[in-house]
Amino acid sequence: MNQPGLLLLQSKADLAAARPGLAAPVVLVPTMGALHSGHRALLQEAREQAGSAGTVVVSIFVNPLQFRPGEDLDRYPRTLDEDLAMCASEGVRAVFLPSAADMYPGGQPEVTVNPGPAGRVFEGEFRPGFFDGVLTVVLKLFHLIRPDVAVFGEKDAQQLMLVRRMVTDTNLDLTIASVPTVRDADGLATSSRNRYLSAADRALALTLSASLRAGQARAAEGAAAVQAAAEQVLRSEPGVAVDYLAVVDPRTFGPVPPDHIGAALIVTAAKVGATRLIDNMPVLLAGHAGHPAEGLSRDAARH
Repeated sequence: MNQPGLLLLQSKADLAAARPGLAAPVVLVPTMGALHSGHRALLQEAREQAGSAGTVVVSIFVNPLQFRPGEDLDRYPRTLDEDLAMCASEGVRAVFLPSAADMYPGGQPEVTVNPGPAGRVFEGEFRPGFFDGVLTVVLKLFHLIRPDVAVFGEKDAQQLMLVRRMVTDTNLDLTIASVPTVRDADGLATSSRNRYLSAADRALALTLSASLRAGQARAAEGAAAVQAAAEQVLRSEPGVAVDYLAVVDPRTFGPVPPDHIGAALIVTAAKVGATRLIDNMPVLLAGHAGHPAEGLSRDAARH
């Protein structure tokens, strides 16, 4: 488990003792472990954000508040030795490994973070209480670690939007940075849950990214055409059980109007076999006369 040069903080007491010695800026990457190439991209962005003088901290905590009864808390992959090796290879200085008792000293918390209306749709609808659990643990990590910057992946786009909203609404003094979705060579978005997929299920799972690309290709025709093209591909495969597919405003996760011009996001979730997957893809919807909207940077499409 030990990695040379990597500081392991296995309790709040360890963190409190080490925190004064962590050079600013402190950049946090919150994770539940089972790190993969998508996480590696987060660590690399964190190293960039920290610069030569700053400190990258990774938290690894499988948060029970994010799982409902019957979900995969007990079988969620735990690969600590491999996780620590990746952290060491990417210049991480400290890894915070709290216990459930550290994070929730009174047991099930009575006070949690309410994600608001934007946290009750899409993932919030199909996984009630999920974002309450996410935002509660993220807020706790922010209070405990006191980062200057925190890095999240754009694959979890709704989560990213809600974390940003929480930071703004609660006046937290930190910056949220994001990293575009990392995909395997076949187009599947990287996820800790991909390891649950059989070879046959993985082939079916490619329908998600294929549907998003089909929608993206119709951007010049507007939101309705994007939605229709993506739906046609996604619902053509009977082995994929679709929860939702929608074209939304990435800043609010509200539906885009039919005449929307500019940045939007195609979001989807579906179950393949016993594994539930989510994915999304940015799209620039057309301007007048069927021409793509101008004046929008890639960063605008991401945020």
